[in-house]
Amino acid sequence: MLVHPARVTPLAAAAPRQSGPVVYWMHRDQRAADNWALLAAADLARESGAPLCVAFALAPTFPGATLRHYDFMLRGLAETEAGLRAAHIPLVLLPGDPAVVVPVFLRERKAGACVTDFDPMPVKGDWLAAVTASGVCALTEVDAHNVVPCRRASGKREYAAATLRPKIHRLLPEFLTPFPELPVFPATNLAGFAPVDWTAAAATVTADPAVRPVPDIVPGAAAARERLRAFLRDTLPEYAARRNDPNAGATSGLSPYFHFGQLAPQRAALDARDARPGAPEGADAFLEELVVRRELAENFQFYAPRGDLYEALPDWARKTLAAHAGDARPASYAPREFEEARTHSALWNAAQRQLTRTGRLHGYMRMYWAKKILEWSPTPRQALATALALNDRYALDGRDPSGVTGVLWSVGGLHDRPWAKRPVFGQVRYMNERGCRRKFDVDAYIDRYSEEKCA
Repeated sequence: MLVHPARVTPLAAAAPRQSGPVVYWMHRDQRAADNWALLAAADLARESGAPLCVAFALAPTFPGATLRHYDFMLRGLAETEAGLRAAHIPLVLLPGDPAVVVPVFLRERKAGACVTDFDPMPVKGDWLAAVTASGVCALTEVDAHNVVPCRRASGKREYAAATLRPKIHRLLPEFLTPFPELPVFPATNLAGFAPVDWTAAAATVTADPAVRPVPDIVPGAAAARERLRAFLRDTLPEYAARRNDPNAGATSGLSPYFHFGQLAPQRAALDARDARPGAPEGADAFLEELVVRRELAENFQFYAPRGDLYEALPDWARKTLAAHAGDARPASYAPREFEEARTHSALWNAAQRQLTRTGRLHGYMRMYWAKKILEWSPTPRQALATALALNDRYALDGRDPSGVTGVLWSVGGLHDRPWAKRPVFGQVRYMNERGCRRKFDVDAYIDRYSEEKCA
């Protein structure tokens, strides 16, 4: 087998496997190389002698997503299609609600089996439930996004990185392994499948056009691999010491590629491990963020109860925020004022402009940004809703377990511990501009993302 069986989860409601083509329903892991789900589908097709095709359901809208996100995704998918066709595997685009169009496609093709991606986000869970309930064919989920499969890493919601880290480290030798090459299918596997018309596909999208694409970041697997190579070559040695300085350019810049599945986190982990002899501290710090912290977010999203995210915060955090809900705020802003960077703080406004103009927000600044939304919102619930909405709308890596968890950590103490009591925050960890000034040149950051330069 090409794929570790612990990555593979047969879904209980699926029908027994019938004869017919194998369909890989791609949604999260949008790449041709280094893709365990695609490899599992290819393995199943070769074993049964069936043809293989890839289906991608293009929903015209997605909660929180804008033209910025669709543009990045579609340009990456065009490159993915080229990689698939080089292996004689067609990609079929299905415009419409995935919960509807995927079962229809499986039925029309008389599919014998469907393989799909693991994704703990609620919207994707709804899609998967609908396709599973259709009972058209056997349906299998493959975790191609995590280095250690989420279900295997832990069978419960973990309290913090400290509780998940030893489990991850114990399993890394088993799962952090090289990827096999994608098998090349006979040329006849492409018969009857024309290339996708990506211009026509883009015309079906009705997502908000007000948030424009980001011109200075190139989507796709090739750009992702080049960004990874440059980071490991030029930046890894200083990553441990300088990653929290938003002026230093010392982060990887890979999160949009991970979010859209254009780069496998496991590829980044393998290459970082290989680069470790030249930069051991940087590699260790990067692998902690890439594997432990990112997969802690996956764990939370997978095991957290569906529904109100505020109720998923730790008990201590909800209690302390409730106890300080009536505290006087030093300022209070409506969601639109936050969105338009119209607060009294030049530093916070600069962070918001970085987010809205570039589609990215430095990790340290994202913590400060979210905590100030808590401090300047009428209620903690409204603060959480505002921070999540802005992150999803503008960040290329929004609508992702890591982004959700980062906001919940900042606003509500998720995966953190109680700290000394302060007004508004209670025992949730506090941040302020003075602390930022001790860490980096705040004035340089404000100047870089000034209103004039971001106009």
